[in-house]
Amino acid sequence: MRQTQPDDFTLTQRSGDNGRKMTEKGSAEKSDSAIVVSNQHQLVPGISITASGQATVAPSVADVLFDLAIKLEEPTNLPVDVEHVLAAIVLAARNGQLDRNTPLSPDDPALVDTLAAHVKTIFADYGGNVGTDD
Repeated sequence: MRQTQPDDFTLTQRSGDNGRKMTEKGSAEKSDSAIVVSNQHQLVPGISITASGQATVAPSVADVLFDLAIKLEEPTNLPVDVEHVLAAIVLAARNGQLDRNTPLSPDDPALVDTLAAHVKTIFADYGGNVGTDD
């Protein structure tokens, strides 16, 4: 086993059978809790991250991320999109705030509160920019 402490992460969403992928870059805090046993470390079901910091999202999680983005707009009073949700999930997982075996749900008030705090930080610290195209 090796321990990693990446400062940067890349969010990759693979969609459908066409092999298209979307990559976003952002930054995250260092954490001693990120232990990588293989090439990918599961953050939550459907979202994994590599030792180099590339997060992969399963197509089955796309609707949940979209629903979470909508759900997070009210408590944050910010224009939240899927990339903000992904970045918040990475940050929450690195802070030990997510159970890697518990599926994401927009109907989980504790999850929404946890992610809302990270979304607010992303907007406060980075102006909401989580990608190179923002």
